[in-house]
Amino acid sequence: MPNPILPGALAGLKVIDMSRLLPGPFCSMILADHGARVIAVESRRFADDGLFFETVYRNKEHMSLNLKTDRGREIFSRLIRDADVFMEGFRPGVARRLGIDYDSLRDLNPGLIYCAITGYGQNGPRHARVGHDVNFLGVSGVLDLIGEAGRPPCIPGVQIADLAGGGLNAVTGILLALVARSRDGRGQYIDISMTDGLVSLLAAALSLLQSDGRAPRRGDALLAHRYACYNVYETADGRYLTIGALEPRFWHNLCECLGITQYSGLQFDETRRVEIIQALRGAFRTRTLSEWSSVLADLDIGWGRVQNLEEVLRDPLFRKREMILEIGTRDGSRTAAIGIPVKLSRTPGSLRTPPAAFGQHTRRILAELGYGQPQIDDFFATGAV
Repeated sequence: MPNPILPGALAGLKVIDMSRLLPGPFCSMILADHGARVIAVESRRFADDGLFFETVYRNKEHMSLNLKTDRGREIFSRLIRDADVFMEGFRPGVARRLGIDYDSLRDLNPGLIYCAITGYGQNGPRHARVGHDVNFLGVSGVLDLIGEAGRPPCIPGVQIADLAGGGLNAVTGILLALVARSRDGRGQYIDISMTDGLVSLLAAALSLLQSDGRAPRRGDALLAHRYACYNVYETADGRYLTIGALEPRFWHNLCECLGITQYSGLQFDETRRVEIIQALRGAFRTRTLSEWSSVLADLDIGWGRVQNLEEVLRDPLFRKREMILEIGTRDGSRTAAIGIPVKLSRTPGSLRTPPAAFGQHTRRILAELGYGQPQIDDFFATGAV
């Protein structure tokens, strides 16, 4: 486990998170990791849908609440009065129908920071359209750049739209809004579109278009398979390694290592590009990934193993960097957990509590809000929570 737990940078912050699935819960997990008190709120009708990703509910409390009941809305109003941040991931218009839109909540809590995460944003021609990660990747132009030349786009195994396009941008927006509020005491509305976030990732692609007059194409660009110096190669045992030898000195070192110094001065030669790629493919197929790991170990080249998840969990680098940790579970056992990537020297984040179960803290939070045991029992009996 990390060093002794210290108050995180966001200690004292209260976040009410009504989002679901990955984008919002990933964002609020980051806030919770850094000390915020996060209360995740969901309708009990979602309890058994199989889309509750426990790994993003560590360090949080979770309660069930039915906003379609009068009592549910009354409970929610108590929750929100002293909150710093409110998060939701509804389709545009749904929050207003539920009576929890920004204008309504601002009347209860003028300093509230309200973050809404959607696929296409709160306005524009697609704002009401449903979608998932693959749809957002496609519309944004990102998916068109993923895969091999001459083959269909390849859906990545990591949810880039949800996590990077939505979750990380939501964290950024919330922190920016908190800084602004520290100056004038006023909250504000944050409109996070996952497709906006993905388009922002096209900075290098746009730069290449503007400098070369040619848009990057799938599997055929400077940073995607076009040249031997930046590519993926199969080894003798059917595993793969990556080569990122863009700088000439790294390329020369690689050619010397492989015994193909005749290509040292031809790194970006268009007439022999395919020939050079084939030469490296042949060279790398002569040894296993483990053997190449030993050969390349300390060479100044820019290379790496293509590791699977199990290997990442065991990797000494990520163990040393505390990106792979162990966390207690609700049954008292221990299990692997992903660590905290932002390393703060004075107010570090921490893994304090195991992932919350669906509705685990409902009764405790209701009692904290001032409800007595008979009322709480009645809330459960009548479906308010």
